[in-house]
Amino acid sequence: MVVINPIPITGPWDEGFALDLHTVSSQYLGDDAYGNPQFDTERSPVGELLFQLKYRSDKLVAAALCETAADFVKGRRWTPDLVIPVPPSRPGRRFQPVPFLADGVAKLLGCPFCEDCVAKIKATTELKSVYDYRERLEKLKDAYSVKTDKTTGRAILLIDDLYRSGATLEAVAGALRADGKVGKIFALTFTRTRSNR
Repeated sequence: MVVINPIPITGPWDEGFALDLHTVSSQYLGDDAYGNPQFDTERSPVGELLFQLKYRSDKLVAAALCETAADFVKGRRWTPDLVIPVPPSRPGRRFQPVPFLADGVAKLLGCPFCEDCVAKIKATTELKSVYDYRERLEKLKDAYSVKTDKTTGRAILLIDDLYRSGATLEAVAGALRADGKVGKIFALTFTRTRSNR
């Protein structure tokens, strides 16, 4: 099991946590020969595993991430009966880590997994370069649709990989509340950034 330092996250859910910070420290080293900034980055144990999964395509680390998340959910006495991943911000990506992880957590919890319960229906620019929280929320307004027949009355475990400002997670949870007619929402991200930018 991976050592974690859970951090509460607030939003339109009943309870939410990030398992740990993504990075512990990052030191600017200078630019490489192509003018790209280089950093010496230290990640939390969960952050390092997530980095290996997302950017090195090392699927072997997923088991430790899923077990850690499932153990955390059980320890909090959350009682989800449906696990939903936050839809990917880049749908064309060959490997989507969030549904992959959410499916693994669902299996360990003995819960159904529903990748298509929430779908992104409005194209939005990547939010990495949008620093204003209200602007992020505005870009995400009406961006998600919910399959109500699959979510009505359900207790949802909503999973994402990284919590930055919370705008995406909030937009998805808001759609589940307003359109999905869900019972409870438990929000879980594997990591969060040190700042909300």
